[in-house]
Formats: sequence, structure tokens, C-alpha cells
Amino acid sequence: MNITKILTEPRVRLPGLLLCLLAFRYSPMVAAEQPNVIYILTDDWGYGDYGLFFQQARAAKGDRSEPWHFTPHLDAMAAGGMQLRQHYCPAPVCAPSRSSLLSGVHQGHSNVRDNQFDKALEDNHTLGSVMRDAGYATAAIGKWGLQGNDEPKDANADQQTQNKQKKRPLASGPQAWPAYPTKRGFDFYYGYVRHGDGHAHYPTQDGKQVWENDREVSADLAGCYTTDLFTARAKKWIHDQHSADPKKPFLLYLAYDTPHAILQLPATEFPAGGGVSGGLQWLGHAGHMINTAHGKPDSYTHPDYAKATWDHDKDPNTEEQPWPDVYQRYASDVRRIDDCVGDLLQLLEDLGIDENTLVMFTTDNGPSKESYLKEPYEPNFFNSFGPFDGIKRDVLEGGTRTGAIVRWPAAVAGGGVSDLSCQAHDWMPTLAQLAGIAPPARCDGVSLVPTLTGLGIQKRTQVYVEYLNGQKTPSYSEFEPSRRGRQRQQMQAIRDGDFVGLRYDIQSHSDPFEIYNVVSDPKQTKDLAQQHPDLQRSMHADVLRLRRPNSSAPRPYDNDLIPAVDTVAVDTVAGVPGVHWRAYRVSTPWLARLDDLPHDLEGDAPTIESVLSEANQSLLISGLIEIPGDGAYTFSIPAGADALLRIHDATVLDAAFERSVTETSGEIRLQAGKHPFRLYWKPSLAKLGMKISGPAIASNPIPAAMLFRQGADTPSLK
Repeated sequence: MNITKILTEPRVRLPGLLLCLLAFRYSPMVAAEQPNVIYILTDDWGYGDYGLFFQQARAAKGDRSEPWHFTPHLDAMAAGGMQLRQHYCPAPVCAPSRSSLLSGVHQGHSNVRDNQFDKALEDNHTLGSVMRDAGYATAAIGKWGLQGNDEPKDANADQQTQNKQKKRPLASGPQAWPAYPTKRGFDFYYGYVRHGDGHAHYPTQDGKQVWENDREVSADLAGCYTTDLFTARAKKWIHDQHSADPKKPFLLYLAYDTPHAILQLPATEFPAGGGVSGGLQWLGHAGHMINTAHGKPDSYTHPDYAKATWDHDKDPNTEEQPWPDVYQRYASDVRRIDDCVGDLLQLLEDLGIDENTLVMFTTDNGPSKESYLKEPYEPNFFNSFGPFDGIKRDVLEGGTRTGAIVRWPAAVAGGGVSDLSCQAHDWMPTLAQLAGIAPPARCDGVSLVPTLTGLGIQKRTQVYVEYLNGQKTPSYSEFEPSRRGRQRQQMQAIRDGDFVGLRYDIQSHSDPFEIYNVVSDPKQTKDLAQQHPDLQRSMHADVLRLRRPNSSAPRPYDNDLIPAVDTVAVDTVAGVPGVHWRAYRVSTPWLARLDDLPHDLEGDAPTIESVLSEANQSLLISGLIEIPGDGAYTFSIPAGADALLRIHDATVLDAAFERSVTETSGEIRLQAGKHPFRLYWKPSLAKLGMKISGPAIASNPIPAAMLFRQGADTPSLK
């Protein structure tokens, strides 16, 4: 069979063959098969700011006391692709949200949590490194905020500590920043590195640094508005990359720093046209770097909004008033991003790569109430939170349900709307599958390819959020009375099917979840906790079973014991001694997440050490460990091992990115009883094995008496 010929047949045949090959074996594939990827992320854009998600319906009502704005290019993008209306961000503020996206893990596993701006993104697999190793050219353009400093600022620290942090000199420059983008999988970087720089949008005028790989280039950027600047640089990178190697696929992570913070305006109207010869253009001359770097900075209001008026007093008999300046600004900033999206899509068409380029658009968290201007800004002018309650820094739907739009003409049918609940960490396995490679074992997400293409069976996704904030939910009249001015503090949300469990101001793990059916009740008005005691119990167990404590972001439930499983209810073979193993021939640069792959061999063994092992095969060993008594237990693997251990869905050991020269261990607090585990093991010089120690147990290999099979087709149990 001539595979190359088949792959060049009309596009209607491409997705089926592509996914057939991917389902058969994750392996590197011909570059022409792999789609280009553009992942667009905005800053503080709300679910209600999409025209097709909310603003169109608002306009259709015609209520002049409820103003609306427009996103025509995004609406057109959705018409040619798919809406993911139940897509969630990882956290309701930017740094942890972006860290989870880039590292492919939810907030229960991320090293960046709460308000840890400028903290170094963990040195582990990222979207950039995974796609680069799959044969992609990779670039990050725009806001980063995860580079690392001598000591990250922590907005949760007391005032005295914060004052000390402000006085302490911080590391500066790519050589000093341990998690600079080019050290986290991206071949090219251009943008704002520091979190705080992204609060202003004219780098030269505002004294902010812009870095291009190892050079600081802000001196050349007079008059450049960052939305335009980052778009023009992205267009240049795409054009240059395609011209240099048209067969090499690319990943572009385009992270805007708007519409949030100071709400500065562009200097001029958006250039006519788009793509190769129109729209934004990179000129490359100091002081004239892009073709909109002229005119007066912070001066251009979109004409749709410059003279817009509204019924400010809800009295049609009185004269309408102009929109306040901050709302003209906000709508213009949103519209500018929309114009940039249209420009990028036109570029793809001009270059002839539109069909096989996946473009993804979403935002990092819900809308903000901060303008950094003298005039206050409130997101309830446009109801940027959409049909939900909550904003940025709330784990309510308005703070975390961001929605997304995906366009990929070769494989995603136009006009699609998906009701699948999913979260940003699902994009690492999704893009890995499209690149023809298995994701790393540490990845928390699942591939969304079946949902996007309509082919295959969609696996269950996991939406989980935890966050700390000392402020209160705004007292907007649009919100439910019970949550207006509600204290936030420690917050947590988990989704199970159509239901979301929600906790605010958590004092202990015994605090009950409010439970809402967010499909029938997206505003979360009817607490169903009393009607669902079983769901209450499972949510309490699940939020302990899927996460790991992080000392930099302590939680009230960090020291609670993880509950054992009810083996009678869950698994009829849980009383059979031993473990189950599967062996895989998989070619990846890392220890792969093997659960979704076809295996070559499988069998049962009495202990982990007695599992059949071949030098060229990876192993997935699963079973149940019977813990004799409540307490903290330590699991360890030998030096040099390439392995990862999950107990329930919590990652207890991760020696899969960099093999340790010493024994690797991890502690977890377990309730007496049986706990499911998955041990991923890649061939190495280390001898297969794992030890356990704990109350009344010396450090030794896990004895056969503690191990039970959980069934060959049950990779994890609750």
C-alpha cells in the first residue's frame, strides 16, 4: 500500500486514515500528515465576550440598557469549526492557568498555583517540548509570566513579607531565568516575559521589556501596541517558517496580554485586508517595526463603539448617554483581537496551509473588574461573565468556564457545537495524538480528537480547580443574592458529568460541597447537595484521590487520608492476589502514557518484581495495594529508573523526565484498605521494582500479600 499517495488524496479521506493510523500505533508520522497548530490565548476575556456564545443573543434582545459588542471574525471561525462551550481554564487567574495548559496537568499537580506570578514553570514536559520532539517547529509569542525569579512574589504572603520581596533584587534576562520559554520547549520566543509587564500595552512608552530570544528589543518598538505587535510577529514567524521548510509542521502559542489591565487603545485603525499582503505587517525598522506604529498611542476607538449610547437609567423616555470611556476601550480591545484572528486566518489561506492548520482560541480565566485607569471598570456592563455568576478569581462558572473555538477544515466539520466538559490540560494529549506521538505519562488530560473529528470514542475528562484568594465575589445584581460579596478564601470545584461540586472559604475537608447541575442550571442557582448524598461522598473522595499537596500553596485538606475504594461495589476481581501487567513497544523520547495504546503482551504476576520484562518494552503494571492501617506511606523506586507511579489518579512518583542518580521516593497519606495504582516503567538500567514503607512497615518490596488484581480493563478506580 502506498501510504504517501493515500495521504495526498482529497481531504475528505485524510482524517479517517490519519486517526486510523493513530489508533493503531502512536508513532512518528510523515510531516505532511501532522496539522499545524496555532493556540491563541487571551487575557481576562470572559465567556460572555464571544459574540456567538453570548453577545449575539444580548443584541437580539435589543435592550438598550444592556449594551453589546461584536466579534465577527470569531463568529465566522466558529461557523467553520467547532464551539467547545463547556471548556474550562485550569484556574481563575493567569499564572496557574497558563502553567497547567503548558505542562498538561491540572492544578492538583501543577507546581504553579494560587497567585504565584513569575514562578518558574516546572522543568518537565511542556506543550512546546512534546510537539518539538514530535518533529514540530515551536514558537511562543506574547505573555509568558512563568520564567522564575530569585524568589517569586506571592500575593498571599503577609504585607511584611511582600515588602521584603519588593526590595530584593530579582534575576533578570534569559540567562538568569530558569524557565525562559526557549528552556521549556520553544525554539523561538518573542514577547513580555514578566507578568507585570503585561499590564501595559505600549512597551517603549510604558518602559516594559520585550524579549526576542536572547535580545531585549523594546527600544525599537515605539508606537507598537502589543496586540498588533504580537500578531505581526506571529505572522512573520509563520511566513518565515513555512517558506524555509514548508513540509515541517509548526506549533505557535500566541498569548495576548489584552484585553486585561490598563485597557489601552490601539494607535490607529486596523489595516485593510489581511494575510500576506494586508492587515498587520512586520516592517522590521526601529521606530517603525509594524505598520500600525504611527499615530497617537492609546487613541483609536473602534467606530462601532466611539459614538455608542445606552439607556443608562432604563427609561426609554430620557435621552440615552454615551458609553463610558472604559467600556468603549474594552469593546475596542476585544474587537482588535477579533481583527487579529481574522488576519491570521487569512494568512493561512494565502499560504495554502489553511486546510491542515488547527487554530484554537480561548482565554486564561474569566473577566476582570480591573482597568488600571482612574475610571472604574466593571464586567457587568457587557455581562462579560455570560450567563454565569463569578468573575476572575472565582471558581464559579463565570471565573473558570472560558469556552473555546476550534477550526481545522481538514478534520473538524463546520458549525459544530460540543457539550463535552473539558479543561486546558486536555490539549497536551490532544495535540500529541494529532502529532502522532503518545503524551508523557504525567499528563492528566485526555485526547479530545474523538470530539473534534467525530471519530472514535471520547474518554471521560476531568475538570478540577483549586485556588486561594482573600477577596470577595462582586455584589453585582446579576449574581445570586447568596453569593454577592461572598468571601472566597480557599476554593475548590470538581465536575462529575453534568454536576459541579463547589466549595468556598473551606475550613476543613469535612465542609460539604454545593452541588449544581451546570447543564440545566448554568447559573448555579439550585444547590442539589441534599438530593445527591452519594455524589457528595464521591466528590469528597475524588478531590483527595486526584491531587497532591504542594507546600507553596497549602490547603486545609492536605493532610486528610485518601479513602480506600469499595472493591465490592467497583470491581468483582479485586480479591484475586497479584498484579496485572501489559507490555508495549512504543517509540517515544519519554515514558509514554500507555493506557490508551495497544499492548503487545499482557499477563498476571504475584508481585511487581516478578512481572515479565523485556529490554525494549515499556510496562504498565496495575493493581490494588492493601494498606494495613491509616497513615503516611512512602513509595520508592531505584536510582536510574524511568518510571511514574499513580495511586488513584494522584502522581506520587515522577522519575520519568529526568532519571535520578539516587532513589526516588514519594509520600502519600492513605486510609486503611485497598487503593488502585498504576506503575509506568520504561526500560532502563534500573531493575524493575518498587518499595513501600510506613506505619509498622520497613522499606521493602511490596509483598505479594498486599497486592491484588483490579481487572485487565480497569486502569483506575475511584
